[in-house]
Amino acid sequence: MAERSTAAVDVADNSGDEPLTAKAGQSTSDGVAQNRERETDSEEAQGSGGTESPGKASPPELHSGHKLAGRYRLEECVTRLDGFSSWRAVDEKLRRAVGVHLLPADHPRARSVLAAARSSALLGDPRFVQVLDAVEENDLVYVVHEWLPDATELTALLASGPLEVHEAYQMVSQVSQAMAAAHREGLAHLRLTPSAVLRTSTGQWRIRGLAVNAALRGISSDIPQRTDTEAIGALLYAALTQRWPYDNDAYGLSGLPKGVGLIAPDQVRAGVHRGLSELAMRALANDGATASRHETPCTTPEELVKAIAEMPRIRPPEPAFTAPPEYQRTSYQQGYGRPAPHMGATQPVPAPPPPLQSRTGKALKWAVSALLIAALGLGSWQLADALMERAKSDDTQQTKTPDGNGKDTDKTKPVKPIVIKGAREYVAKGDAQAPGDVDKTYDGDSSTYWRSKSFVDGPKMKPAFKPGVGIVYDLGSQQTVTAASIGLRYPGDHTTITLYGTDSMSPSTSVDSMTKIGTITTSGTSAKITVSKKAKTQYVLLWITAMPYASGDQYSGAGYKQAITDVKFTG
Repeated sequence: MAERSTAAVDVADNSGDEPLTAKAGQSTSDGVAQNRERETDSEEAQGSGGTESPGKASPPELHSGHKLAGRYRLEECVTRLDGFSSWRAVDEKLRRAVGVHLLPADHPRARSVLAAARSSALLGDPRFVQVLDAVEENDLVYVVHEWLPDATELTALLASGPLEVHEAYQMVSQVSQAMAAAHREGLAHLRLTPSAVLRTSTGQWRIRGLAVNAALRGISSDIPQRTDTEAIGALLYAALTQRWPYDNDAYGLSGLPKGVGLIAPDQVRAGVHRGLSELAMRALANDGATASRHETPCTTPEELVKAIAEMPRIRPPEPAFTAPPEYQRTSYQQGYGRPAPHMGATQPVPAPPPPLQSRTGKALKWAVSALLIAALGLGSWQLADALMERAKSDDTQQTKTPDGNGKDTDKTKPVKPIVIKGAREYVAKGDAQAPGDVDKTYDGDSSTYWRSKSFVDGPKMKPAFKPGVGIVYDLGSQQTVTAASIGLRYPGDHTTITLYGTDSMSPSTSVDSMTKIGTITTSGTSAKITVSKKAKTQYVLLWITAMPYASGDQYSGAGYKQAITDVKFTG
């Protein structure tokens, strides 16, 4: 087995030493550890082992309650290691929790930490935990970043067992797409461990410590894309098997038995999805080592994204069926003014009244019988008359002249759903919005969506800056689209959507020269478009030219924006 980058797998060289995690509880009341401890993975750090010695720099002697820049109040020391410390803090100006990394200004890695933090902040990708501030003052260097109280580390998720197959698929897809975007901007992570990957309460996956975690420990790599790709493979391996893919125990996971080498996840645990197992092996292949299925190794996050796109889509599990409660009669059905009978109590059955046996009773029975016979006769006559009128009406309808094809023009063709085979974001001008999320608009899951960025001007978009945003859908073959339904995330005044027929997934013509199919303007969270001009097309552009104003969230700030889910076409 070829040698692997320890920066990617993050194996700390603590062999023969006492496990230092046991010392995590030895701290003062203000959260500052009294003894040097190994990092606990509860914040952005895990393990030890940098390539650069911290020299004589020592961590600043700070305590809970200390304020930085007059606004960041330190609350709890999470990590203290190699001359720097990490804290949970409160931004008193914005009244929110934040995380803070602190180190002396004369620390050998202070310059590189500042540079990494500022580069990461410029990326601005919501799939990464955002750097909010990077400052040097009063002989201190500190980096402030988001704190996500509703997020759970992958380390904690794996403590109870492997991830469900759809969760593992979503994790590797979102992490790969995020790291591919980072590498396109020249940024690498180099410490992509289970503690650096978080799942939010909405099911989205976030990555923390981009560039900063490695800079804090002086970690570098000559092959950063290969290093991060192998780390993603290790994360997927752990998610499928609850085992670390090397012979070292790490992050609360047991390693593989020594001497067996790297074996496929579906050989470690029964029931592992074969496609994901092969994907993990392709990402973990290094320096000539190949996967057990002899697939081509993935050496960059971009190649990993393409490999995932070529896999059959893994659908979320069907929700568990819950039997409806037993039917209970209401007080109205039981009789107005009567109390409902007690469940389980036997209700007495009233005795029927005695039959009419007297002479008067017999006469009454004969009278009632005669009336019934007369009523039946009258009803039969009326029914026969109605049937005859209906027959005359049918004869009249049949004398109508059919159309030129010999078909009755009154018949309505049945509506059938059109299956979407693929999609791609269409960029007419400027930057793309979220190209990695277009498949979430038709995956059958209402909680996932493609979203635009937040714009200052609106609701109508400015053609000089950006004429619109949208997605091209592939219907598989030439189809006659009669209607479309679209789910929207943000209500308000107003969203304008237009459908166009185009020539390919990457149209060669401008929007103005495409065939307009239909349009709608809505202020709600759904849009139903009835096609005004029926035309056959294989590719349909969903084009948004106006978006409502919405407040800020974890993905973007306040502004004019929209998100799309549950797109369906019918023909």
